[in-house]
Amino acid sequence: MQTINLATWDEFEDRVKELRQNHKGDSPLLFRGQGDATWALATTLERAGHHRMRFTSYYEVVSRFQPEIETLTGMNWETPPYPEMDFLLRDYDTLRSALRNVPVYRYLLYLRHHGFPSPLLDWTRSPYVAAYFAFRQPPIATDGQISIFVFSEMPEHFKAGGNYRASIIRLGPYVRAHRRHVLQQCDYSICVFFENLWRFKPHGHVFSLDEPHQDILTKINIPSTERLKVLRLLDDHNLNAFSLFGSEESLMETIAIRALENALA
Repeated sequence: MQTINLATWDEFEDRVKELRQNHKGDSPLLFRGQGDATWALATTLERAGHHRMRFTSYYEVVSRFQPEIETLTGMNWETPPYPEMDFLLRDYDTLRSALRNVPVYRYLLYLRHHGFPSPLLDWTRSPYVAAYFAFRQPPIATDGQISIFVFSEMPEHFKAGGNYRASIIRLGPYVRAHRRHVLQQCDYSICVFFENLWRFKPHGHVFSLDEPHQDILTKINIPSTERLKVLRLLDDHNLNAFSLFGSEESLMETIAIRALENALA
């Protein structure tokens, strides 16, 4: 992983332009903003303490509670029953077909967007959306930094893999999901490892290998003191909590930043 430390926000756009020029792959660069440069990339499932959970075990849990979720929400996902998915998720060659099952992907995204611990790591195709999430909350330390990660999965149009090797799989944006999925230009990845069956693996394991031709991660650090300047700039382009979430709570958050935090600057 390459780390780039910038002194100001004004340098950020030039860095993104440079990274895009060097990226020759068919899939776009993906971005992820985090409010503290000391935080590692981690899924919500990892934050819940399940770093090496079996994919079959996770699917068994979420499929068991699916009828309850459907009853209370009025939603419906025609996902394969657990025994069928258990069979697919134990075979090396069938993982991608299992993930490409549209109802399965939609159900996993629903869980991710509504707070259930998920093995999916969410990204955005917009560096500005990523910047909003990085600067969204006031920093804990006044001398800290935020980070915007830039992920290039296949910069040279190909990707190698194999048994007993952790792999990052980009799942793509083309699925019907919560409206936030569209508003935030979302994309998702999952990191897995085959060890007689598929297990989840932290993305950082793959990125630490520093492969020169695939799964290239760049970490751009910007001082958190740039926060209000960046939020004002993004708001001028109608990129704020309300435009990205569309809820009453996000409207209050947007107004609070405009009225209160800017007044303190």
